[in-house]
Amino acid sequence: MLNYQFIISGKVQGVWYRKTVSQNAKKKGFSGYVKNLADGRVEAGAYLKDDEFALFILILEKGSSTSRVDNIEQFEANEEFSGEFTIRD
Repeated sequence: MLNYQFIISGKVQGVWYRKTVSQNAKKKGFSGYVKNLADGRVEAGAYLKDDEFALFILILEKGSSTSRVDNIEQFEANEEFSGEFTIRD
């Protein structure tokens, strides 16, 4: 179980990407957040058990019906995520 941070690039702003990721992450009971970055990418953070990692990546890859994910970078995060999955400003 670890806290992860992800940087998602592609067509991920202005296409309901954050809302869709947030809704799908909440449905699966994930803790964390998603937010837009000034450079057009999206950042996400989540607390994931080993067996949940692949499912969370699928949620990020799928995004919304009008989004396109070109790349996902992942890092271990220093921040601990708990509670409901949220959209950050």
